[in-house]
Amino acid sequence: MRPHRGRRRRLRLGFSLFWRTFFLLALLLMGCIFVWLQTFRSLEDEPRSVQTAHQIASLVNLTRAALVYSDAITRVSLIKTLADQEGVRILPREPHDRFEAYTQGTLDRRATEELVDRLGEGTVIASRVNDEPGLWIGFAIDSDNYWLLLDPARFSRVGGRTWLTWLITAVALSLAGSALITRFINRPLKQLSRATTQVREGEYEAHRLDEHARTKEIRDVNVGFNRMADQLAKIEQDRAVMLAGISHDLRTPLARLRLETEMSVADEDARAHMAADIAQLDAIIDKFLDYARPDHVQFLPVLLRDVIDASIFSVQDYDDVEIKVEVDPELAVMADEVELIRVISNLVENARRYGRTPGTEVAQINIQAQAHNDAVLLKVRDHGPGVPQSLLVQLTKPFFRGDAARTSAAGAGLGLSIVAKNIERMGGSFALTSTPGRGFAAHMRLQRAATSQAVAAKKQKAEGKTARMA
Repeated sequence: MRPHRGRRRRLRLGFSLFWRTFFLLALLLMGCIFVWLQTFRSLEDEPRSVQTAHQIASLVNLTRAALVYSDAITRVSLIKTLADQEGVRILPREPHDRFEAYTQGTLDRRATEELVDRLGEGTVIASRVNDEPGLWIGFAIDSDNYWLLLDPARFSRVGGRTWLTWLITAVALSLAGSALITRFINRPLKQLSRATTQVREGEYEAHRLDEHARTKEIRDVNVGFNRMADQLAKIEQDRAVMLAGISHDLRTPLARLRLETEMSVADEDARAHMAADIAQLDAIIDKFLDYARPDHVQFLPVLLRDVIDASIFSVQDYDDVEIKVEVDPELAVMADEVELIRVISNLVENARRYGRTPGTEVAQINIQAQAHNDAVLLKVRDHGPGVPQSLLVQLTKPFFRGDAARTSAAGAGLGLSIVAKNIERMGGSFALTSTPGRGFAAHMRLQRAATSQAVAAKKQKAEGKTARMA
């Protein structure tokens, strides 16, 4: 068995252009900050650590020299002066002293190594002696050992929490700058996207793009888009005028022709055929007008069963059709009632013409609907010969008719095209299935509506109709 294609598809994150640009800029700035920190450590931090070690070593050497070349009385006075004025305490180092080796804190490993190198191998650096914290430097003068206690704050590494504060500030400013730059870049594209959506919905004048933008490329795009919207608006207006002209210029002579046929043709059979041809021409004009209608529809809650009953009312008593409806009377959808009636009427008429059960002259049509979460699934099925699978995709194309339809129909090939377009216009989906020899089915998915809203809308419509009649 072949693995399902869906399993091989990689999961793609749906990032918008804003977030993608923001993350890329933020990543670039974070990388720059990291490189800057590494550069600082190489050029500034390490030399300062070595300099700190030199200062401590110099202090120890000076203290050692002062102790060596001073007599006993002067030595006591020197030790007291260093403790009072410089905060440097000198204590004798006893064999039983407990101390903790200096591992981390004010001095880093590089400074500790430099300090031991300058003071000699016997130097001891401790962070605590006899439970008293501090920076303890153990050194020897001849056979005597001493501790030099320093205040660690005097040799704090440059930066400390200050550099951490500046680092956090730099990161925050980088992220804020990334967001600001991204928004500035993305704003014209967002306006263009919004305007494109409005033009797609037929609102050509609802949103005009700024033709005086400072950036030349954005200004050129906005000017081109506005000119395109103006041209589309003109085309739409010309189409409306053309459709009105078709309706007037063709239907008026057809009406005269029908009247003259009824009055001047003596042969009843010829008159009936001529009237049928004129009616067919009128129906073809209706098809063209339906297909070219604009995409503006108003969605209202309607009862699906009422719409189906209205759609099949004119054909349900024909001898060549049997219609079976399985739809809950309380099932409601959000749709344009006139559009939906036209959709179902087209499907029923298509099934009546081409879906006759093999061996009979009767088309058996099943109309079924069921609710599925927030949607309604509607199916119109016949039991005719069906169509080959290769033709299903082409059946919804304008002016296309299958070979089976060519022998018995003289239409324009727009029926299923109108159905597909109207369903899409109402926010639904449309699909065709067929099993050759067993039938043809049309599947529609519509938005479900509350039954109470549909009943209220129906009542309001009936009251409005009564008021107009009064």
